[in-house]
Amino acid sequence: MQILNKHITQLQSIIKSLPGKPGIYQFFDNDGKIIYVGKAKNLKKRVSSYFNKDISGSGKLTLLVKKIADIKYIVVDTEFDALLLENNLIKKYQPRYNVQLKDDKSFPWICIKNEPFPRVFQTRNSIKDGSIYFGPYASVRMMKTVLYLIKQLYPLRNCNFKLTEKNIQNKKYKVCLEYHIGNCKGPCEGKQTDDEYNNTITEIKEIIKGNINVVAGQLKRLMNEFAKNYEFEKAQLVKEKIVLLDRYQSKSTIVNPKINNVDVFSIITDENYGFVNFLKVINGAIVQAHTVEIKKKLDESPEELLALAITDFRKRFSSNAPEIIIPFKIEYEIPETKFIIPKRGDKKHLLELSERNAKYYKIEKQKQKDLIDPERHTKRILNTMKKDLRLKELPVHIECFDNSNIQGEYPVAAMVVFKHTKPCKKEYRHFNIKTVEGANDFASMEEIIFRRYKRLLDEKKPLPQLIVVDGGKGQLSAALKSLEKLNLRGKISIIGIAKKLEEIFYPEDSLPLYIDKKSETLKIIQQLRDEAHRFSITHHRKKREKGTIKSVLTEIDGIGYSTSQKLLQKFRSVKNIKKVSIKELQKAIGKSKAQIVFDYFNKIK
Repeated sequence: MQILNKHITQLQSIIKSLPGKPGIYQFFDNDGKIIYVGKAKNLKKRVSSYFNKDISGSGKLTLLVKKIADIKYIVVDTEFDALLLENNLIKKYQPRYNVQLKDDKSFPWICIKNEPFPRVFQTRNSIKDGSIYFGPYASVRMMKTVLYLIKQLYPLRNCNFKLTEKNIQNKKYKVCLEYHIGNCKGPCEGKQTDDEYNNTITEIKEIIKGNINVVAGQLKRLMNEFAKNYEFEKAQLVKEKIVLLDRYQSKSTIVNPKINNVDVFSIITDENYGFVNFLKVINGAIVQAHTVEIKKKLDESPEELLALAITDFRKRFSSNAPEIIIPFKIEYEIPETKFIIPKRGDKKHLLELSERNAKYYKIEKQKQKDLIDPERHTKRILNTMKKDLRLKELPVHIECFDNSNIQGEYPVAAMVVFKHTKPCKKEYRHFNIKTVEGANDFASMEEIIFRRYKRLLDEKKPLPQLIVVDGGKGQLSAALKSLEKLNLRGKISIIGIAKKLEEIFYPEDSLPLYIDKKSETLKIIQQLRDEAHRFSITHHRKKREKGTIKSVLTEIDGIGYSTSQKLLQKFRSVKNIKKVSIKELQKAIGKSKAQIVFDYFNKIK
């Protein structure tokens, strides 16, 4: 349908005057509040599309358009500038219909303080005082590993003295314990020069940036110089630093070290959220890693969400990497930056690693929500099952059936019940097959389905939303015959599950449905099938044991099933019972019954 109403007609004059240039547009409501900010390559075309295209399929978009009372825009030079400006305005105004990058953490930074003989430490407050900040670090462990490496390599001061040249010359401070144990070279007493200390800071900056090879190369040259001048103790100290750097790099390198200064982005989405992972790679080592959750507001595409996240991450982590690895093409460019969609090799490996991180983040978020609200968790699974199994209603009440027999003997069946995705054991039922002789699974299934639902109808008890039959087309067809006799066909959803390939069969459909092996739907169906099989086998085993006992011991007049069980529990077999004395039999089953058993077997002898 074309959206035509009075307030849209009033906006036509604004839309007609929009330039065909890159920029951002802002939608305002009747109260003058910004409700949406968007970017555009061509402002006129983009804004016009909201009012010209058919948006009947999107209730949220229709609602947004109805609330637009005014439109304002800002023209910029490039689409990339528009993306940056859009990101800033969304963060500033947080419009109702814009996606939000959910991030409630205050991430730590490594700070190199703007002061004489700079200190290097971690902080969560980025202050504009001329200090240099590296980060933020999404992984505190990674940041502490870097700081530990720096501490191992370089003795730095950690006091907060004002080490001005005047204070040092006036001998205002004295060296502390840190100097005596080798953690500081004593700049407070002039025992370390400003130039020497600053050279150390330069190397530390390279390490924090991930340029391990640059620092290692400088140290190797220094080590060789010491060795040439026969300063072997100094050369050994430098060598130990090189070993530390190599050890650190070997732990952090995951791909080809030639992959240098690359950003990796991946995204996975569901109906309501997008999960974006970012990896910063330098010399084959991941030096930054972070994942965020983005809540969709207007059914945004993965391409739109990824573009927004790339802009936000690169700004937040101060990244200017000339190469960005992404899973698919996005419709915008970054100056002097190349987008790569790898098909194989180390870069593809990096992308897969990023995708796994996004996936695990999504799973972890879902687990947290499920713990907080179990009912929501159950409803989510039921909705997933309804969608996956193409059901008309939520399968709150599910019943699953299984047959069991050995070469046609002792045929039994079992039914298990799940309510709200959980076993309801008090409603489990066993069935002894009454009308079928021999091994006929199809006829047995037809019998128990008829008996079960005939009884529910007679007793006016609620019917399940889903019946699961353990077996393929044959068992499913047999079950359908009974539902048809009871006039229930089409009123209850029914499926069959074949064991080998986990195929799901539907009535009147020759082709099976294959559900994702890792899906929650298949896990519930498998749990139902396995529980029904276990329950059926248990009943079959008991009946078989009872039948075996009956065929030997219960043939003795005066000896019933209970006494037979006591004898077998005590003596393990009929063969052993024949051998035992009258006194042993009396201890097990009493004088009168012991005499009956003893006389019976001795007469046989």
